[in-house]
Amino acid sequence: MRILHVITSLYTGGAEKLMVDLLPRLKSHGHQVDLLLFNGTDTPFRQAAEAAGIRVFDLGKGGSVYSPARLLKLIPYLRKYDIIHTHNTAPQLFAAIGSIFKSATLYTTEHNTSNRRRKWKWYAAVDRWMYSRYRKVICISEKAEDNLREFIGESRAEILTINNGVDVERYASAIPSAELESIAPGSRKIIMVAGFRWEKDQDTIIKALTHMPENFHLFLVGDGVRRKECEALAAHTGVAERVHFLGIRSDVPALLHAADYVVMSSHFEGLSLSSVEGMSVGKPFLASDVDGLREVVNGAGILFPHGNAEALAAEILKLDSSTELYKAVADACRQRSLQFDISKMTDGYCKIYDSL
Repeated sequence: MRILHVITSLYTGGAEKLMVDLLPRLKSHGHQVDLLLFNGTDTPFRQAAEAAGIRVFDLGKGGSVYSPARLLKLIPYLRKYDIIHTHNTAPQLFAAIGSIFKSATLYTTEHNTSNRRRKWKWYAAVDRWMYSRYRKVICISEKAEDNLREFIGESRAEILTINNGVDVERYASAIPSAELESIAPGSRKIIMVAGFRWEKDQDTIIKALTHMPENFHLFLVGDGVRRKECEALAAHTGVAERVHFLGIRSDVPALLHAADYVVMSSHFEGLSLSSVEGMSVGKPFLASDVDGLREVVNGAGILFPHGNAEALAAEILKLDSSTELYKAVADACRQRSLQFDISKMTDGYCKIYDSL
């Protein structure tokens, strides 16, 4: 079967990482799987996808992904594949519009439990129409499916859940990077891997450092529009010397292994791949008590109140004071990650493709 996945870009992010991990596995099941980017800027994720044998096309490099020119360039692709499978807002919307002019079988993956569009009452009719153009809408968690059904009501699209997954063994077996120790020798190391986007909440971890001893350092992996804002916050709160911005990296498993604590601070998630990755490396994992993180972490890692920097700092210090508690939480996180291995996700995707 000929399948084209379409996504905004291959910068840092859960959906972007999913393309790198999932598409080669779909290809190994006998499908022709290609990838189309609205913004084809070269990134480590793009290089990794191409190195894994995935053909990557793009509609341009830089500029607005909502440019009408993107729509015109997208339309010819719609007739070349058996399934067009979109991710993220611009590809979802433009593929729906393009299918008016070129008949196509559309699938999409809903990667979050919420998004900014759902707060725009004037836009709700457009969103509902968009989803109605899709044959299947795959949600990455049950909570994401529940919220989507509540938002769009009845729809012609079949809505179902296939939990996101990661290559757990790849993360569990990685060799720790020496880089973090070279940056902050002898420190206690906290790490968060996430794009600097509005749904992420790096701010709370930065503020939490003000409630911890000087030997605690924070390493932030990723890039995005809010990075400068977070750099300014670190300077304003007096912890700039202890916050290290590592940018986009291709050695995330090794960096996670080198940390003492892995944190995901967010305003909301779908089903966070970074969380599963963080839980797989045998370190305590702490996350905001919000939709999309609560479902993955509860009963294994530590949930802290959303946006509460003092509570996050207190949880880390409690773990740091007890070797027994530290090991118990780390072991529980490792066991929980096994429930989200990418092989289960691959089987779920292949099943719905084969049903066509």
